[in-house]
Amino acid sequence: MNGDFFDTNIILYLLDGSDKADTAERILQSGGMISTQVLNEALVNCIRKARMSWEEAGGFLAGIRDICEVVDLTLEVHDIGRALGERYGFSVYDSMIVSAALVNGCNRLYSEDMQDGLVVEGVLRITNPFLS
Repeated sequence: MNGDFFDTNIILYLLDGSDKADTAERILQSGGMISTQVLNEALVNCIRKARMSWEEAGGFLAGIRDICEVVDLTLEVHDIGRALGERYGFSVYDSMIVSAALVNGCNRLYSEDMQDGLVVEGVLRITNPFLS
């Protein structure tokens, strides 16, 4: 199993054509994990912000699903996420992403939105791949 987990923002940068898109593509090439929450958040952004059709968004996300293992949100993820949110001050949605990464044995979470370099529970390092 690959020890990398990807936040929604990493997936969405594939759509913007910038240098960040190149970085996102590079780190996603080796695979990793996302949760169904990441798929859902990406779907909303594909339809609302990128103005994709449902079919276009589905095709884009199918490509992501081919690269990344998708893990479910479980009661365990929820319970651990609540505790992490309280302990570290994460938003609800971020705490569920962090929890899904921890529960599924990842040691790195790529995210632009969370604190770069933070090590959660001594195991999971949050990494912003866009910092020089």
